[in-house]
Formats: sequence, structure tokens, C-alpha cells
Amino acid sequence: MNDKINIEVVYALPDEQTLLRKSVPAGTTVAGAIHASGVLDKHPEIDLDKNKLGIFGKLTKADAMLRDKDRIEIYRPLIADPKEVRRKRAEEGKVMKKGGGDA
Repeated sequence: MNDKINIEVVYALPDEQTLLRKSVPAGTTVAGAIHASGVLDKHPEIDLDKNKLGIFGKLTKADAMLRDKDRIEIYRPLIADPKEVRRKRAEEGKVMKKGGGDA
């Protein structure tokens, strides 16, 4: 029986992406794999108590057990609220339509 699983840990910044492949013991948790990957050394701004985590785009908890070939994603906090951005864009669109003027 193979007691190792292969995983990937990814973290993306606006201008840089980090993808680390690791072989970890079966039964490793998401947090354990993140620590083992070395991504925290490369990106000390990551805070596992604050950053959301996912496996293949689905949110997960730090204590979730991993399966072979899982890709752990570390998400950055949102800079802007998407609802607020859409609302502002809609307001700007209304202003632009009103100010069309005569052609």
C-alpha cells in the first residue's frame, strides 16, 4: 500500500503565481500540507486563520483530510466588495446615458 499522496498548493498574487507540488503522507490535512509545502516561507503574509482555503475551487477547512492529486488553493481577501463595484458601475452607466447630449 502506498502511504504517500501527491498534492499541489497554489497561491496567486496579481502579478505572481506560486504552485508547489509535494508528496505528503496519506492522512495529511490541508493545513499540514500547506506547512509542508513551504509556501508560508515564501509568502509570510498568508494567515491560515484569516485566508480562506479551497480544494479545486470549493471552500474547505484547514483540518480536512486530503486525497491523492488534490490541489489546495489559498485565497486572498477581497479588496473591494463585488456588490459595491457593480452598484457603482451601474450608477456611472446611468450618468453617462443622461449626459449623451445632441449629436
